Amino acid sequence: MLQPSAPRPQEQSGGSTPDGLPLPPLEAFSGSLSQRVYLSLKSAILSLTFQPGETLRKPAICATLNVSRSPVSEAVARLAAEGLVDVVPQAGTFVARFSMAEIREGAFLREALELAAVERVASTITEAQLVELRRNLRVQEALVADGDFAGFYQVDSAMHALILSFTGLRRLSVLAETAWVHVNRARQLILPQPGRVQATLDEHRAIVAALAAHDPVAARAAARHHLGQLITYLEPLASARPDLFAPG
Repeated sequence: MLQPSAPRPQEQSGGSTPDGLPLPPLEAFSGSLSQRVYLSLKSAILSLTFQPGETLRKPAICATLNVSRSPVSEAVARLAAEGLVDVVPQAGTFVARFSMAEIREGAFLREALELAAVERVASTITEAQLVELRRNLRVQEALVADGDFAGFYQVDSAMHALILSFTGLRRLSVLAETAWVHVNRARQLILPQPGRVQATLDEHRAIVAALAAHDPVAARAAARHHLGQLITYLEPLASARPDLFAPG
């Protein structure tokens, strides 16, 4: 059974910190109140602002976001259905620990979608689309130079989203976002590994070069190599940090 995590500094049990929890403001999102609460909590979980195994205290969330308990409970129920939160009777609500089984499943789905996407895009990509990808790469280079892992993750994700959008298949991005939720959270773990962020940038360059050459075979091979690194890096990390991973 998951055990409650230690309170954050200055946190009162069952309450909020004087400065509030580190949640994105609701104004950053659109939709109904419960939707915005859900997106704020999900963002904090996926970014590892809330660590695996950490207790989610509803009163503190309500106080930070200035909302009633109802939209928070709805958001937690949605996150639990996605496997991002564990609700343990008589114990509390916790950020779910990583599951290698779920990550492998998500990685399989991600590879199936992205390899098909790059192969398709290599045959159809326009010069304007290549300009977008190269601009994205320049931002990645600046973030690598600054050592900004969080910023790099966002721009990395944007590059993958661009490639999916270039397929012209409108539902593909929505499907990918749902299928990759555990993969995206796990990606945050490996970027700080020594040399990984530079290697990721180099792999992105190889993908873009293959797309620019209109070479579907090379694009697929470059994407396959890139996507395969997730499990390669995560498996030893799961052994080294069992506190972050669920058993089995």
